[in-house]
Amino acid sequence: MRWTEAGLAMALAGFGGAFGQAARPAAPQAAQPSESMATATQPQTETHFAVVLDAAHGGSDTGARLGNGALEKNLTLTMAERLQELLRQQGIVATMTRRADVDVSALTRAEVANHAQAAVCLVIHATATGSGVHLFTTSLAPAGGSGTGQPVTAAGPRILPWATAQAAYVTDSLKLESELDAALVHAEIPVTMGRASVAPMENLACPTVAVELAPLAPGNTTRGRAITDGRYEKAVEGALAAAIGSWRTDRKEQ
Repeated sequence: MRWTEAGLAMALAGFGGAFGQAARPAAPQAAQPSESMATATQPQTETHFAVVLDAAHGGSDTGARLGNGALEKNLTLTMAERLQELLRQQGIVATMTRRADVDVSALTRAEVANHAQAAVCLVIHATATGSGVHLFTTSLAPAGGSGTGQPVTAAGPRILPWATAQAAYVTDSLKLESELDAALVHAEIPVTMGRASVAPMENLACPTVAVELAPLAPGNTTRGRAITDGRYEKAVEGALAAAIGSWRTDRKEQ
């Protein structure tokens, strides 16, 4: 895993260069898919590297209550907006599945992501439990024998079952998760990784990771940080941006 010095600085700047040390991690409308099928695309070229940021919940769906009146729906949207700006500074276009406190269905979120033909999809959540950042990839088994989203029997786009579209991208999603994990750990943010079924992840035809922010528990090498601590949130966002920049570089070199 590799990150630029500028990207790593984003993750550490909010903590005065010594993160975590103790007292001594309108969206474009997609074409309506059929009820059961999704279109998988060829791996993106160097001139097309799109990112989709899915801020979970919104509107009447508040998500988790994070303490001190904070709601998950608001935190995820704020994080997505700031991450979008960090990516813009790297010349990376990021599309958000929602830009306001509104209800957005899982179907619409998946339509936006698949229409963008994204190289990275992050589903952003938050929780009041655990510590650091939790990363999840789909619990689906790889499909089609490659697990990279590439057609197995012919060149060009192919049609995937809508309910399990992510199965064709399992291998790339796991690689993306590893890239995110390494950048967060480098920024001294603890990470827990797992497999889960998180809407709309299984309908996404792109490398996808669910990123769940939790408070930072105090430890031997970390100070405790509330989930609403702006410096902590920005350190996480900087690490995510650095990892996505590295992911783009890796794709260019393939």
